[in-house]
Parts: sequence; structure tokens; C-alpha cells
Amino acid sequence: MRLLEALEKLPGIGPRSAERIAFYLLRTSREEARQLSQAVADVKDRLRFCEVCFNLTETGRCPICQDASRDPSLLCIVEEPKDVLAIEKTGAYRGLYHVLLGAIAPLEGIGPELLKIDELLVRLAEGVVQEVIVATDADKDGETTAAYLSKLIRPRGLKLTRIASGIPVGSHLEYADQATLARALEGRREL
Repeated sequence: MRLLEALEKLPGIGPRSAERIAFYLLRTSREEARQLSQAVADVKDRLRFCEVCFNLTETGRCPICQDASRDPSLLCIVEEPKDVLAIEKTGAYRGLYHVLLGAIAPLEGIGPELLKIDELLVRLAEGVVQEVIVATDADKDGETTAAYLSKLIRPRGLKLTRIASGIPVGSHLEYADQATLARALEGRREL
């Protein structure tokens, strides 16, 4: 069935989830199915990358870049637009973003030239940004990207920080893996 094959191509959707979604769609009205289809088509037709930060937007500049109440001296570098959403949900950050649209992954043939790093350097050269927060993933590719960015940004004399990582709130030390626990110790701060 073509629908199952198409659904299984979505990230995080395996055969069983694809079946559940397919049967759900079969039970819905034709109108609900049409609305879903139209919503998917609209995403492909209307969404594009912000001309400044490369977040998703329906206009030339995303709402975050247009928000005059944001602190332009703070720039948070993330891998993907979904990372912007995650940080925004916290309500703890009021600066601007720069989305790389990926991470350096040599084994997958993704080098720095395929990311929005040149555009980042142009933004930094404007002289407005005072602190750069590197918020790439804490996996091998994210760490490689963070190290590469550090080599490019540190000589510019800007404050360069990395988001902390370690033990999640509400968890127990005994359940943490060694790498997470080591990172939590490295990222400790004064009480």
C-alpha cells in the first residue's frame, strides 16, 4: 500500500505507527483527509528559510528577527529550526538565532561548506553581536560543529559560550551514563 510506504519514510514512524496512522486516516472523513493533505501542501508552498537567521518563516524575515524587543547582542547558534522551537518554549532566551541547517558530519559527507557558517561570519562581522551561544547537539556531530565554530569565533574577541549539558532535572545520578555524568561535572557552576 502506497500510503504505508509514504508514512514509513517520515522520521520516527515505523511500520506499526504507519499502520495506525493509515487506519486513522481511513476512518476520518474525506474533508479531514483533504485538510491534512492541504496543510502538508501549504507547508511546502509557503514556508521558506528566513533571509537573516535561516529559521522557518512565511515571509522574508522570521518573527524572531523582526521582534525589536529581542537582544541583538546575543546570538544562539543551533543546528535546525526545531531547535529554535525547543529553546523558545523555555521562555528563558530573548536573543536572536542563527540556524546552521545541519551539523558537520564527515562520515555523511557534510562539511562546513554545506552549512550556513559563511552567513554566520557575515553577521558576526557587523559588530552587533557581543555573545555567541553554541547550542548544537551533544552528539559527535554537534560537538565537532561546536569545536569548528569555536576556532572561527574565538579570534573575533566575542564572548563564546556553550549550553550546559548533563543530568536532566528530576533524574537520579545512578541512572546517568558516564558521558552525561562527566559533562555535568564539567559544566558545574557555583551555588
